[in-house]
Formats: sequence, C-alpha cells, structure tokens
Amino acid sequence: MRIAIASEGDFVSAHFGRCPHFLIVDIDEAGNIIKQELVENPGFTNHQPGLVPKFLQSIGVDYIIAGGMGPKAIMMFESVGIQVILGVTGKVEDVLNAFLAGTLKGGESLCDHLHEHSYEHH
Repeated sequence: MRIAIASEGDFVSAHFGRCPHFLIVDIDEAGNIIKQELVENPGFTNHQPGLVPKFLQSIGVDYIIAGGMGPKAIMMFESVGIQVILGVTGKVEDVLNAFLAGTLKGGESLCDHLHEHSYEHH
C-alpha cells in the first residue's frame, strides 16, 4: 500500500493543492513502513485541475490524506482509484502512526465543509 500525506513542514496541510510536498509512504501487508520519501507537489506552483491526482496515480498512491479539498478534486482522486481521507490535522508523524494503527479518523474537509466521513483502511 502507498499513501500520500499532504504536508507543510512537519504538519498535515490544510489543503492538498497548496502544500509544497507530499510524504509518500510505502507500507507492507503487515503494516510496516518500508520506505518514506518527500516529493514535491507538481501543483504547488502550477495549479491545473487533475494534475495532482494523475501524478499521484502515476506513482502508485492508494490513499491521500489532507486537511481538505473541494468536491471536484475528491471526484478526480476517486476516479483514478485513490481513496481520500480529509479533515486531518496535526503532525505528519502522528497522523501516519494513527493510519498504521487503524485509528485515523477523517472528518469535514477543512476547505469546503461539505462532506463529513469516517475512514478506516482495513
């Protein structure tokens, strides 16, 4: 499994499209971290609808974790097979640990307040 966490420094970004980086984390079937890599957000300086979902799909991402995104972006991610977990705040390390433990809870998107979801990845 591969997840992408929208990040600004050590914290989860409030908006996936405005974050400078994504922490890409590879997780094995036993729930162990195999690899972590910080990659630049191609949409950070070049906003194009669909750019980030296609980029993350091209590198094999299964989940994106962010503070928020609009409904159109959610549909774009879901259309390329990437599950979206929104309403997440805090330190990236804490969020990653909660995801691995199966206790990460998503909520309302921090940028549009239109959706409220609870997510489990198991």
